[in-house]
Amino acid sequence: MSKTPRSTTQCDSLLAGYDAGEYFCEMFGRRGLSHTRAVRDRLNGLDIATLRRRAREAENELFNLGITFTVYTEDKAIDRVLPFDVIPRILSTKDWQTIETGVKQRVAALNLFLYDIYHKQQVLKDGIIPEELVTGNPDFRPEMRGFDPPQGTYVHVCGTDIVRDDKGNLRVLEDNARIPSGVSYVIENRHLMMRAFSDLAQGMPIANVDEYGSRLAKALSDVAPAGVSDPTVALLSPGVFNSAYFEHVFLAREMGAPLVEGRDLVVENDKVYMRTTDGLEPVHVIYRRIDDDFLDPETFNPDSLLGVPGLFRAYRKGNVTLANAIGTGVADDKAVYAYMPRIIKYYLDEDPILANVDTNICREPDGLAKTLDHLDELVTKPVGEAGGYGVVVGPRASKRELNTLRRKLKNDPANFISQPMIKLSVSPTLIGRALEPRHVDLRPFALTGKSTWVLPGGLTRVALKRGSLVVNSSQGGGSKDTWVLG
Repeated sequence: MSKTPRSTTQCDSLLAGYDAGEYFCEMFGRRGLSHTRAVRDRLNGLDIATLRRRAREAENELFNLGITFTVYTEDKAIDRVLPFDVIPRILSTKDWQTIETGVKQRVAALNLFLYDIYHKQQVLKDGIIPEELVTGNPDFRPEMRGFDPPQGTYVHVCGTDIVRDDKGNLRVLEDNARIPSGVSYVIENRHLMMRAFSDLAQGMPIANVDEYGSRLAKALSDVAPAGVSDPTVALLSPGVFNSAYFEHVFLAREMGAPLVEGRDLVVENDKVYMRTTDGLEPVHVIYRRIDDDFLDPETFNPDSLLGVPGLFRAYRKGNVTLANAIGTGVADDKAVYAYMPRIIKYYLDEDPILANVDTNICREPDGLAKTLDHLDELVTKPVGEAGGYGVVVGPRASKRELNTLRRKLKNDPANFISQPMIKLSVSPTLIGRALEPRHVDLRPFALTGKSTWVLPGGLTRVALKRGSLVVNSSQGGGSKDTWVLG
């Protein structure tokens, strides 16, 4: 196995023992990357003891700031600090331009697709995507048929999961159009990095991420009900026991918006009000971090204690805007994902700027047969799960795991897709007393009101376990600061 090319200043330095092996490296590429050279040289001016000391200080700061997520087990909930790696992931201007334009293209297509399936359903009539895949989807909401959201926007906040393969090509792994999370870590990681490693970033043209809160507030104000010139925006949270509660508090503060729970809101005369010490105050836009099923016990799950009775009536009447819109889950279904290249071509008459990962749809006979024939070579995923749960990596699975998966596929093929195992790119990561390659992905966040804006960079998640391809925090992953260089 050949060594990854190094900077000429690297001899006996921090990066001297680093070897990315067969994988594309975000720091070195294949033959060395010019846009990372300055960071490599600065890293080589540090020793491992200094790096480890600063990393410990950064982790302690995360804990003291309460920057946590919650892992739910069978009998308890555990708050954990999201592991933070101090070696940044760096994107070139060229790569970022591709990512930014590609994400905007996908968001535009997703919004047109959602408008269509809740109106004329022409995409289904034209056979671009199977009708049963949409109308039979549990996240399809017939109650949304004929409803026109302000600006035609269904997906106000989108998180697009992007990976890079062993040839250096960027590919979309997943669209998150319901309630994407993680943007708070993007911003807090940057603040932490600038405090702990200001010398590493000094003088570099790194794109700013601090305007996300104001951009989010602007995008949500853009979609306020007609005739409301100074809308009140609120963030609706399930409460303190939600795994992303830290992010809810963070975003409400960044927007300058009240953080509310269902019990804080009431619907009167098909309008939404917030209970305050001065009485009821109108609410015009709700950034909701609650799933569809629990939003309104009158319309959806009658046992929900998290939502607001009558909220859907107020929404349908156009008196309040919900972001993201109800029913967007259809758009980020893993089976619908496979049709995104066709959807983009259908609505925009454009080829995808960011390619999909090749996907076998197991509800289709050919896709099921190919998956069963190559089960030990493919990554198989349940279409309705998130957070990395239920994913089986064929080349690394035991015979018992593959046999169990085979039975599940035969019993419920529509619940699965499969994909080739992508050799995800790696990035130098501090592990113990050395820098080692670990697999990474990227989740840029796009905000859409009257137009779409993409936060420069996004959340780089890193699989901290050696050899692991699963980057989700719930599965032992961590994160890095992502630098977009101008």
